Amino acid sequence: MRAEHGFPPLFDKESTTLILGSFPSVASRKQEFFYGHPQNRFWKVLSLCFNEDVPTTIEEKTSFCKKHHIALYDSIESCEIKGSSDSSITDVVPADLSEIYDMSPIKLIVFNGNASEKWFKKYQSIPNGIEEIKMPSTSPANAAFSLERLVQEWKKAF
Repeated sequence: MRAEHGFPPLFDKESTTLILGSFPSVASRKQEFFYGHPQNRFWKVLSLCFNEDVPTTIEEKTSFCKKHHIALYDSIESCEIKGSSDSSITDVVPADLSEIYDMSPIKLIVFNGNASEKWFKKYQSIPNGIEEIKMPSTSPANAAFSLERLVQEWKKAF
């Protein structure tokens, strides 16, 4: 089934780190915000990395990202996908990240998992002066990583 991203990137003029997922899950597209599936460990991981309470509302999540100069988006704007499975993604239209690069002093791109990095690098390149790091996916499908191990790895980005 063809799916559109459906909601804008989160960033401001002070965002220095851009975290890219692959494509929003069904739950995230329904919620129209990032990492909306209750089993995704993204918000828990970030809150533990920064030693803060886990944000629960969209407003709290937005404030958390702005406080820590984090921009959020995904590598894919639209694609064919079955449910939320990254492995089923085909017929990709890559995300246009130029607005984020133009308006924010991004210094680091963090890929949330292999699929994010794969689809980004298939269609785009890292702008000059921006570093990159791939982190293990916070998806519940990444059962090989415990929450503690995810936090240990993700702290390297911050």
